Amino acid sequence: MRIAMVGTGYVGLVSGACFSEFGTEVVCIDKDAAKIKRLEDGEIPIFEPGLDVLVANNRAAGRLTFTTDLARAVGEADAVFIAVGTPTGRTGGEADLTYVYDAAREVAGALQGFTVVVNKSTVPVGTGREVQRIIAEANPAAEFEVVSNPEFLREGAAINDFMRPDRVIIGAESERSRTVMRALYRPLFLIETPILFTTLETAELTKYAGNAFLATKITFINEIADLCEKVGANVHDVARGIGLDGRIGRKFLHPGPGYGGSCFPKDTLALVDTAQKAGSPMRIVETVADINDKRKKAMAGRVIEACGGCVEGKTVAVLGLTFKPNTDDMREAPSLEVVPALQAAGAVVRAFDPEGMEQASPLLANVQWCQNAYEAMTDADAVVILTEWNEFRALNLDRVKAVMKAPVMIDLRNIYKPGDMLAAGFDYSSVGRPHSALGLTKA
Repeated sequence: MRIAMVGTGYVGLVSGACFSEFGTEVVCIDKDAAKIKRLEDGEIPIFEPGLDVLVANNRAAGRLTFTTDLARAVGEADAVFIAVGTPTGRTGGEADLTYVYDAAREVAGALQGFTVVVNKSTVPVGTGREVQRIIAEANPAAEFEVVSNPEFLREGAAINDFMRPDRVIIGAESERSRTVMRALYRPLFLIETPILFTTLETAELTKYAGNAFLATKITFINEIADLCEKVGANVHDVARGIGLDGRIGRKFLHPGPGYGGSCFPKDTLALVDTAQKAGSPMRIVETVADINDKRKKAMAGRVIEACGGCVEGKTVAVLGLTFKPNTDDMREAPSLEVVPALQAAGAVVRAFDPEGMEQASPLLANVQWCQNAYEAMTDADAVVILTEWNEFRALNLDRVKAVMKAPVMIDLRNIYKPGDMLAAGFDYSSVGRPHSALGLTKA
């Protein structure tokens, strides 16, 4: 089997490398010649644990190649995956499908023999039908079928998610296309991965529904955390208590500054847009998106309150900038709201992130970039933990107190125990947990 992967962004590069690990010949295609050259030179343009080794091994084995020549790669492929960006449009929450449709037109002219065209990009319901129409119109002689195969990759754990997924969703409506997809995913059949074959529309909606539900769980526990602060309860114990219910589950019940990243923000908005256009509005998802946006904007206020109500002329250290650990992705990260708001309130911001500073620097102005956490905290009036990188979980608290002007920590990811921080002499605040001596917690 041969695959052509159109797009070498996060989804395309990870998926292409993983398919090649399965033993499939994969050609990854991108119009950006400089990016292809970097990949050919062994330089990975994104940070994803293990991806560099996976790419290098499969390139050495001859199963994974990179090119700008779409026509040749597509012409030789049994399946062509479209894995291009679908950002939020400029006029509202709808997904911008320009890149998907442009890719479909280019693919159409290069098809030779029966080919399965797979939408790997996250797209609204109806996109597969439109891709089908575009290809048929551009190349009436083409022999092809369109399949929807949404990705469910978590940044920072994407390789494991691809190799050992919870499920694979495939919208394929003929036995011929299903046969091709079964062959591509044969290694997962062998380990009895649940693989659900369904219609194009069902597969497309399943992706959006899954992300919207997870975003709702995050937003729900964030609001419960706010209530916990008002009534003296511990959000972590509440989360454990409800998470042990098998109908609810323990995952995605971690309070924090709001969700970000490449998926949840844009996918919730796109689902809302799709539902509104279909005349079946999704009020819950609309509310989730609104609450999350406001939450990220409100986080700077928590920092200012912890600093005595004013940060004018004060130095605030920010640890973590990416939207989550184990990625360099800055898209929709809470830091993009928190840092400018602190600066607008008069604070000087010193920041450190293990992987995200190169991506953050064009997005955040007038930040003092530091080489490590302790440098960021030197002479700071307060420190804010925005991303729960492992290296922030075991800071030397004596050293932290020694380098800071004042031992003030605002832990927006709840990675420390309030009791430990009080005992260490810190003015400590977190999310949804009691901080007084009477409310010491195991969490």
